[in-house]
Amino acid sequence: MAATFEVRVLTAAQTALEAEVVHLQAPGQEGFLGILAHHAPLITALQPGPLRLDRADGTREVFAVSGGFLEVSGNRAVVLADALERPEEIDLERAEAAKQRAEKRLAARAREIDVPRAEAALHRAVNRIQLARGGQ
Repeated sequence: MAATFEVRVLTAAQTALEAEVVHLQAPGQEGFLGILAHHAPLITALQPGPLRLDRADGTREVFAVSGGFLEVSGNRAVVLADALERPEEIDLERAEAAKQRAEKRLAARAREIDVPRAEAALHRAVNRIQLARGGQ
């Protein structure tokens, strides 16, 4: 049996998830990170993307994470997430509307828009849409 480790996902509102897993894949700022049991300690920022958890029984859970931080230490991973959603919890209409708003803001390139903020909103919306439609 593969070695497991604890994963906790915390949002501002709650402990969103606690699980024993064999593998965690998280969307880091520089690319995806794969975490196994007894991983070296690290702290990194996360970008919007899919957070994947593989359990010892072979099941996989995928969540939309909207950014935050990941800390790995002492055979435990803690994700401090801005938001975490299961694919079935995502309001696809709302995500599509957010994507369209962000695209309009970026297309206008008006002086008064905050480009990094609009780009972040677009990335969050695209991530949510992909997961809601079954993409992993």
